[in-house]
Amino acid sequence: MSTTSTPGSPVQTPADVVAPPRGARDWMWIALMANLVGNIAIILTGGLVRLTGSGLGCPTWPECTPGSIVPTGQQTEGFHKFIEFGNRMITPVLGVIALWVLVVAVMRFWNTRRRFVVDCAIPLLGVVVQAVLGGIIVLAHLDPKTVSPHFLISLFLVSNGTYLLYRYREGDTTPQRVVPHAAQRLAWVTAGVGAVVCVLGTAVTGSGPHSGDSMANVRFGFDPHATSWLHADAVMLFLGLSVALVVVSRLVEVPVPFRRAWDWTLGLSLLQGVVGYVQYFTGRPIALVAVHLLLSALFVVFLTQGVLTARRR
Repeated sequence: MSTTSTPGSPVQTPADVVAPPRGARDWMWIALMANLVGNIAIILTGGLVRLTGSGLGCPTWPECTPGSIVPTGQQTEGFHKFIEFGNRMITPVLGVIALWVLVVAVMRFWNTRRRFVVDCAIPLLGVVVQAVLGGIIVLAHLDPKTVSPHFLISLFLVSNGTYLLYRYREGDTTPQRVVPHAAQRLAWVTAGVGAVVCVLGTAVTGSGPHSGDSMANVRFGFDPHATSWLHADAVMLFLGLSVALVVVSRLVEVPVPFRRAWDWTLGLSLLQGVVGYVQYFTGRPIALVAVHLLLSALFVVFLTQGVLTARRR
């Protein structure tokens, strides 16, 4: 059975690729959702480590302290050791979830959707990379050149988790564009600028007051004010492109998910901008930086959806 569509028109889905309904027994959907939530959660716990100066609460790796995997009473790091160790324990949990995703995908789709199965291996690979990089960060004493990639990989895994959830609801036919070509191009450009915004955000963090260690101040060495304003300029460009997409989605016929994704992306970006300016002018208080981190993860979710909903399989 073939599928045809024109930009802006609904796509007829063949009966043999209709996505299974969500439900309590849909273990693939549950596993993929747990993977996405877990990767957002570890961004928050990692942020808590940095914001409380607990980055070296466990001064060695893979052990917490020489001779012990877990924190000990002899450590001088105080409560920092529990915060750092707690964040480390999220990684094996994510590893179990990622393995769960891959096993369920192999069992259900190895003979029918092998490409999707291969995509489901990415979360497990990401956990391994992050665990190794986390150890390098400790051994490098929180050098921001290692911390920034750690955060950016987490954002990539959030984007990948969103992608896997979306792909699970699709078939494996060739993607077909469901918005005008110019709108799809604009969505990709906007996503690219969004990625630049995230990278510059790590430069701001790596130049600001929250080094991740209560005793040391290991920073990039960039001027924090100049870096913050460069980041803000990129945000302004992104907002302009997002507004353009929201306007386009109301001037031409596009699917509702595409319009809704960019509405949410613009709304979260505006909220993120307000939080960013407030934290800049108030000395970057810990609570606001934590909110900024959470919004960054949600921003990536809707930005990914904004690109994905421009086409259907």
